[in-house]
Amino acid sequence: MTSATNLDTDLTPFPDHTQLPESDGTFVKNFQEHPQSILLTDSIKPVLQQRHPDGQYCIGQDSGIYWRLTDPPEKGAEAPDWFYVPNVPPLLDGQTRRSYVLWREHIAPLIALEFVSGDGSEERDKTPWKGKFWIYEQVIHPAFYGIYEVNKASVEVYELIGGQYQLLSANERGHYSIQPLGVELGIWQGEYQNMELPWLRWWDLQGNLLLTGEERAEQERQRAEQERQRAEQERQRAEQERQRNDRLMAQLRSLGVEPEA
Repeated sequence: MTSATNLDTDLTPFPDHTQLPESDGTFVKNFQEHPQSILLTDSIKPVLQQRHPDGQYCIGQDSGIYWRLTDPPEKGAEAPDWFYVPNVPPLLDGQTRRSYVLWREHIAPLIALEFVSGDGSEERDKTPWKGKFWIYEQVIHPAFYGIYEVNKASVEVYELIGGQYQLLSANERGHYSIQPLGVELGIWQGEYQNMELPWLRWWDLQGNLLLTGEERAEQERQRAEQERQRAEQERQRAEQERQRNDRLMAQLRSLGVEPEA
């Protein structure tokens, strides 16, 4: 049995992220996938910053997870459309990650998400050593696996329990609880990056939507505008009160009564 102290030495012949392909040359399936990944990353960033004040986590967006050494190498990788790994450095040796190599880092993603562009059979394929579902469940082991279908406005979320994925039930809000992150995952109908679609989004455990940076800025702008309007209404009210007092004093003077007296 290989000891932990000799692990890195024993793995020397195995390539790291700089020696493995970062792409298999295929195109992203549609124009919605990249905005969807950005939406997920942008909105959960404050949560991850709070959970990882040391910054030790990484997010992959259509990036390879190498789980098996093959020829060609890219055949031994799966590339979730979005995944999050806790407690790993965002950079390796000062370099941007090209891929995530399980035999080098050993920490499984907490959650992996696939965005369906076909009929969903690829994402649900349980064929040993080939099917995505089987590889995630039996080898990569993300604690949660989500299959999002924009055309059906739906998401399936599985949790790894006893070495097998169990389909989770939605809560009363139609969301799925990702307890280790303290968030819920679900479908939000709205406009993002000029597209009105059912987007995959995060909520907190109280059901509050986690906003993107742009949405937070817009919310702050609206709050500032409401404050400005309240201040303007208060100024107008004070001016009306001053004018009323002026009229009252003028009326008193016209009756020969000095207001100061």
